[in-house]
Amino acid sequence: MNNEVLILILAITTLGIVIGVALWQRARVASKKNDPERSAFTKDHGEAPRQNRPGTEH
Repeated sequence: MNNEVLILILAITTLGIVIGVALWQRARVASKKNDPERSAFTKDHGEAPRQNRPGTEH
């Protein structure tokens, strides 16, 4: 095999591993939330922001 083929194989393998880890972590978060829905931020985006916590006003 020449180097171009090895680089292509490495790139595809790396991309596959990254996508696999991302899906695995997404599944872990969904199971811990007991809710496979997207985050509350995504669902509630566009509403008024919450109040600052005490002591964090700038």
